[in-house]
Amino acid sequence: MDSLAGSTQSFYEEADNRRKRTILIVALVLTAIVLAVAWFAFGSGKAGDGAASGGAAGAAAGASTPTVTVMIPGRQSVQAVIAANGTIAARREMPVGVAGEGGQVVRVLVEPGQWVGAGQTLAVIDRSVQAQQAASLSASIRVARADADLAQSELDRAEALVSRGFISKADLDRKRATRDSANARVRVAEAQYKEAVARNGRLNIVAPAAGLVLTRQVEPGQVVGAGSGVLFRMAKGGEMEMLAQLAESDLQRVRAGTRATVTPVGTNLQIAGQVWQVSPVVNPDTRQGMVRIAVPYSDALRPGGFADARLVSGSTEAPLLPESAVQSGPEGNYVLIVGKDDKIERRPVKVGTVTDGGVSIASGLTGNEKVVVLAGAFLNVGDKVKPTIQKPSQ
Repeated sequence: MDSLAGSTQSFYEEADNRRKRTILIVALVLTAIVLAVAWFAFGSGKAGDGAASGGAAGAAAGASTPTVTVMIPGRQSVQAVIAANGTIAARREMPVGVAGEGGQVVRVLVEPGQWVGAGQTLAVIDRSVQAQQAASLSASIRVARADADLAQSELDRAEALVSRGFISKADLDRKRATRDSANARVRVAEAQYKEAVARNGRLNIVAPAAGLVLTRQVEPGQVVGAGSGVLFRMAKGGEMEMLAQLAESDLQRVRAGTRATVTPVGTNLQIAGQVWQVSPVVNPDTRQGMVRIAVPYSDALRPGGFADARLVSGSTEAPLLPESAVQSGPEGNYVLIVGKDDKIERRPVKVGTVTDGGVSIASGLTGNEKVVVLAGAFLNVGDKVKPTIQKPSQ
């Protein structure tokens, strides 16, 4: 019994040991499998990520070099245009007032904006009193002539009788003197009458020359005289001009005869004109001088109005760029150029004439640079780019 119990116990102990060894082997196998799976999962993924990162870095490096449009402007013939502004005025303004004695205005015959001829009556002054004075002087002429005729007749009779001794020579001399005095009174009366007629002729207000009536400062019933001031303002011949203010540096480039185009404010009209006078002095406060531009009459030109002018003072050779290529900053205007190693450089420039064809560069460029045309605001100095050359505009 004891041996049977011992055999049974040995059998169970051996079975238990075999189970433990099986569990240990299974555990080791499972651990190996887990480690293998982990290695494939993380090790291979990291390698793949590294390859992908390398590809993305290469793509990013390629995307960081932008393509920009540039142009080599060269040098073109550009008209030197000077922009100015100023006011419109009559080239020869004529103030018209009372030339005679004056009086009460009976009628006003013209309105502002009308054309009148030389000597045309603008306003009629009452002349009832002056007309009577002229009539009185006309009658005095007839009286003086009658006296002169009588004196001449008496002198003729005396000359016929003096040879017979009826009249002395002294009486004949007195009659001759009387005849001469009568003739002199006739001339005095005629002169007084002509003076009255001339004075009456100056009562009416007339145009001193042909032109355009600009203003009217008189109404019927108004009493005017020598102290009434200006009653009408006229533009002689309707000729107008623009009084343009130019900087001292621009004033040196303008001469009499320089062509100009005047555009009144609020219109799209371009009226051709010509500089006819350049001011010989410069305002010491503003450092500006006056240029007077003669322009023909137009309904759009109103004295006192404002206008812009463009004066063509010759032509010059300069680079011409589109407006998008020129930028401005606190230091002034500048452009971006593609320099050595295709890197962006900043070049300060001085802008010249601005036309419909573009902006001329007065200084700062030779014309052989690669100037960035577009997207300059998104580039920084030192950025590397791929330039694409665009032909300059003609």
